[in-house]
Amino acid sequence: MLAAKGIETLAELSAFQAEQRGEATAFICQDQSVSYVQVDHFANQIANGLLAEGVHSQARIALLNKDSIAGYALLFGCAKAKAVLIGINWRLTSQEILYILNQGQAEVVFVGAEFMPVLEQIRGELASVRKIIVLGEVHTQWPSFSNWLEQFPPTAPQLTYSADDIVVQMYTSGTTGHPKGVQLPNYSFFRLMAGIRAQGDTWMGLTAEDVLLVALPQFHMGGLWWVVQGFMVGAVHVLMPVFIAWQALELIAKHHITQVEMVPAMLQTALDEPACETTDLASVRGFLYGGSPMVPTLLRRAMSVFQCGFYQIYGMTETGNMAVCLRPGDHFPIDSPRLMSAGRALPGVEILVIDATGQSLPARELGEVCLKSPANMLGYWQNEEANQNLFTQEGFIRTGDVGYLDEDGYLFICDRIKDMIICAGENIYPAEVEAVLHEHPAVADAAVIGIPDERWGETVKAIVVLRPGEVLKQRELINFTRGRIADYKMPKAVEFVDALPRNPSGKVLKRVLREPYWRVQERQVN
Repeated sequence: MLAAKGIETLAELSAFQAEQRGEATAFICQDQSVSYVQVDHFANQIANGLLAEGVHSQARIALLNKDSIAGYALLFGCAKAKAVLIGINWRLTSQEILYILNQGQAEVVFVGAEFMPVLEQIRGELASVRKIIVLGEVHTQWPSFSNWLEQFPPTAPQLTYSADDIVVQMYTSGTTGHPKGVQLPNYSFFRLMAGIRAQGDTWMGLTAEDVLLVALPQFHMGGLWWVVQGFMVGAVHVLMPVFIAWQALELIAKHHITQVEMVPAMLQTALDEPACETTDLASVRGFLYGGSPMVPTLLRRAMSVFQCGFYQIYGMTETGNMAVCLRPGDHFPIDSPRLMSAGRALPGVEILVIDATGQSLPARELGEVCLKSPANMLGYWQNEEANQNLFTQEGFIRTGDVGYLDEDGYLFICDRIKDMIICAGENIYPAEVEAVLHEHPAVADAAVIGIPDERWGETVKAIVVLRPGEVLKQRELINFTRGRIADYKMPKAVEFVDALPRNPSGKVLKRVLREPYWRVQERQVN
């Protein structure tokens, strides 16, 4: 079945697929499944309920819960009411949640029963929330979702929708400072793919016959975007309330999953599961990965195990998710230098690499990577200073990544600008050192940071997680890097830890690793 042509809003997509796909399964979550027409009816009830609550166009509605069918019905319901959904990372502290609810000016909060105690801690400080609706059980003060929902009819609201309407406000992971609210209009989910298809490019070739594993959470751009792409073609979506590696493998076999999306940290844990060796993975024909760098050793292992087409995507929440893609053909030969690239710009996307003055750089010159996509966000919510720092005069989004383009347009990402280490005037990109550390058979995970040094400014320190049962000395690992990278890039110290701190995207929280070394410094560079 072809994708929904000409549709550019989530509200219209829900109605279209209810008509086209009807009783076909849309979502499976644990022991529950719903059809496309049921999703649309739920969405209509939610929309009518929000309108009855006095929610006006572009008002903010928040969701604090693990992934569920109700959560995605809420996505489409908010779109039908012309409201904006704020998905909140349920792993955040109560104060971090409070910041998002207040900064986002959320009026209604849908909250899973297990997270009500968190909300109770901050209720007295909520500035804009006027109603709480509880998912999962009856609450003494606030209505349950099911009781609230049954009051409203499943008929579509008579509203007019625009591709420019903001439909989702997604908060960045906040690796530094407070998270920022990325305002994504309807078109962020449609125009890039529509342009790709218009050129006869099928990309992953998603169809109504596909069964998608949804392992990334709804509050993460990757998870939300993945579901919308599957919904666009009428596929089945198998939701995981929370990612657990052995369960992911079990779901692939049970539901004959055909398309998988994971970040490298998820893939690593899945491959390390003993059950991975005996799980039937033959149904998988496409594997999408991104969100953080994947070291070559892990990628080669994954390709050997899954034996399917691999797609690496690169982009940001601010660019509406993917903008660059490394396609299956570029994954071979297995030792191809292109495996170290992020891929090439997708049709409709432009890439610029600029120097410190904003001037475009030629091929193979390192600079800041900037992207312009048909899916680019409208801007950060109530943060004009951040908007001015993010956009170039030509409308490109500064990614904060250091990289270069080769002569064929392949983009190579070296590291984050803020993660770069300067040792005795030499620029060192941690990702390069980390890739070498991962080649050691005893190393399961590694992160490299710069720590202050009176003589050299900064020196290289590696924080390493060993594989179970492995023993390795600091000097052995440092010597392993000799000859693989320049001497000045070699770690001067190694610390062994049980696990690295990561955000929901799988990105290592390097600020957490740096903090013990830099907190007494007057500035964060030496």
